[in-house]
Amino acid sequence: MSGAPEKKQKVGGAGLDWGGLFFSQHDTYCFVKYTWKDGEWDKGELQSDFHMKLHVMANVLHYGQAVFEGQKIFHCKDGKVVVFNDKANYDRLMRGCSRLGMPAMPQAMFHEAIDRAVIANLDFVPPYGSNGALYARPVFFGSGPQLGLGPSNEFTFAVVVAPVGSYYKTAGLTPIPCKVIDEYDRAAPAGVGAIKCAGNYAADIVPSKEAKAAGFPIGLYLDAKEHKYIEEFNTSNFVAITADGKYLTPDSHSVLGSVTNMCLEQLAKDIGLTVERRRIDFDAEVSTFKEVGAVGTAVIITPIATITRGEKVHTFGAPETLQKLHDLVRAVQVKDVEDKHGWLREIAVPA
Repeated sequence: MSGAPEKKQKVGGAGLDWGGLFFSQHDTYCFVKYTWKDGEWDKGELQSDFHMKLHVMANVLHYGQAVFEGQKIFHCKDGKVVVFNDKANYDRLMRGCSRLGMPAMPQAMFHEAIDRAVIANLDFVPPYGSNGALYARPVFFGSGPQLGLGPSNEFTFAVVVAPVGSYYKTAGLTPIPCKVIDEYDRAAPAGVGAIKCAGNYAADIVPSKEAKAAGFPIGLYLDAKEHKYIEEFNTSNFVAITADGKYLTPDSHSVLGSVTNMCLEQLAKDIGLTVERRRIDFDAEVSTFKEVGAVGTAVIITPIATITRGEKVHTFGAPETLQKLHDLVRAVQVKDVEDKHGWLREIAVPA
């Protein structure tokens, strides 16, 4: 069933309060859904009913066989509509599929699915200058029924989109307090921490809720083996700016490889910073950091004001370098500056 409206669409055609958007769910016209069965993918279809019908024994409901991604689509200064670095998102999704025993899909199909969802919901793309974006959420899961543990015999891949705004309503980034989560581990040393699977996020629901109840909007996980080395925040990679001008981020097999972090590393090099990926000893090093940030697709960079562990509080400076990097990646995304690294992929919007 097609969910695309018959009328001609245009960027911003939905007439929302583009400047007042938050990062939250907002239904659009439709989403795109593909099914894998008997060893092959179907051609996909647009669906306007956002409720999926699943067998009660669907693999995803019992064994959590699910991975997902997240990327943003922008209306640019030159009028084009682009998606930001979804080549990297595709690569990460395929790593997750390999780890969870899920079938691969061609990169062209991944791009096609995003493009179809965007074009069918073009009215919901925030216009240039609104500081908003259309967020795309590809989700891929075992939808076939089975009782025993093993790979599903049927899979569903869907892309849903939603208009979102910035987390920040001012020109500057707003630092927030953080606490170290010592009571729980995010991922086992040889587990699935490095892939974007649904179970990783389910495991953080209670720790995140407890941290927020204690007055900390964000929590930081250390390594599960020793609780000594910095791993990542609840849903974001950890970065620090050191006093001697380094962009420092953890090197761990349990950390999800953030597409945003990868891009920020390159931009940090572009502005003359030294980029270093290595193990970071929390107790020995955290007090020496000039700036600290959590980085991810949703916010790009969330500056961290303080990190509390037990009775000890570590305080960081104003996010001067992080603000510069935030503004630079935002400028690239909407073509205010040149896309030197080929991160933008234009979506062929019908004239």
